[in-house]
Parts: sequence; structure tokens; C-alpha cells
Amino acid sequence: MKRILSILFFMIVVSAVNAQNPLPKGKSQLNVGVGLSGWGVPIYLGIDHGISTDLTIGGELSYRSYNENWGNNKYRHGITGISGNLNYHFNRVLNIPKDLDLYAGANIGFYVWSSPDSYGGDNTSGLGLGGQVGGRYYFNNKLGLNLEVGGGNAFSGGKFGLTIRL
Repeated sequence: MKRILSILFFMIVVSAVNAQNPLPKGKSQLNVGVGLSGWGVPIYLGIDHGISTDLTIGGELSYRSYNENWGNNKYRHGITGISGNLNYHFNRVLNIPKDLDLYAGANIGFYVWSSPDSYGGDNTSGLGLGGQVGGRYYFNNKLGLNLEVGGGNAFSGGKFGLTIRL
């Protein structure tokens, strides 16, 4: 009897811990939305994949365009970015309910600036490193809202959008 109760207790604890994990190992979610930056309003599409109980790895594609007045000329610029990220999710450690997801992490990406040939300014493509802190609120098992702030590279600023668990 004691053994059965021990097994039952273990199963309840494991299910409670797993229920608090926002993205279980081996599962993925899609993120889509808009952002804030000093260089236009970016749109983004990303995916996150659970690699352990508290870690996700992901990728993101973003695009933004903006106008710049320089002297008597007006220039239209575009920035395309592709980045990867690694996030630690605090749900298990802080005992956060499963409909919330709080995380922090690092990212690395490459961004390509496109400017008219006549533009004489310094908009160069390059590699960027940065960090982010974010959170999600899930309405149900499939759909949630995400909010993230970051800094340190061309993907800096804030992002707001939808998360869809796959």
C-alpha cells in the first residue's frame, strides 16, 4: 500500500511540474507580431522549440522599413533580420501558473540594411548579439499573447504579438 501511495504521489508531482512548463520538451510554438524600434515598425515571425524542462531554442525572421530625411533628400531604408535565441523559462523555479510564461535569454542574428545607392550614410549589415526578457499569457492550450523587450543589437526594442502552440 505504501508503495502504491508513493507511486501515486510521484505521478501527481511529475504532472504538476510538467503542467507548469510553458513549452514541453519536443514541442514548438509559432510567434507572430509587430515591434517597436528607432528604425521603423518591424514585423516578425518566429518559432520556439522546447529542448528541456526550462529551455527553449528558437529562430526569428523580421523586416522593417523607414524613411529618413538627410539634407534635402528623403531616403527609404529596409532592414531584414534573421536571428536565433535561447531562453530560460522561470515557470517551474518560481511556481508560476501554466497560463503564464516568463523568460529571459540571449540572441544572435544577422541583419541586412538596404538603402538607395545615392544614400551616403552609414547603414551597414552585420552580426548582432543581444538579450531579451519576455512573457506570454495563454488564453487556452493553443493561443496566447506575447510581449518582449530586448537590447544590444538591430533587433532591439519591444515586440508584441500572438503565440500559437503547434
